[in-house]
Amino acid sequence: MAVAVIIAGAFALITASLVGDIIMPIVGWVFGGLDFSNYFIALGDGVTATSLEAAKEQGAVLAYGSFLTTLINFVIIGFVIFMMVKFVKSLEKPAEEEAPAAPPAQEVLLSEIRDLLKKK
Repeated sequence: MAVAVIIAGAFALITASLVGDIIMPIVGWVFGGLDFSNYFIALGDGVTATSLEAAKEQGAVLAYGSFLTTLINFVIIGFVIFMMVKFVKSLEKPAEEEAPAAPPAQEVLLSEIRDLLKKK
């Protein structure tokens, strides 16, 4: 269990890097050079900064760009886990059904006697 937690933590870091360093810049480029990480709404009058980090130092901000990045990160992780589970399920061989065991000799003999009596 501990190994799974450690691997999940490392996987989360890899996915965060994938989203932040590769996917979001491509999405930003497609939408005309938008940088989602700096999208925020100032919740106070004293916030005049244009970058998220500077705005956080000036006051309260609603960082919806970071939320979008985290949401995309979650969707990617969910999709990868779904594909891993689907792959593992495809590796499992279906249990072969066992042929029913042959009935005991007494039952076979009694069945033959019954069949002969029915014919008469």
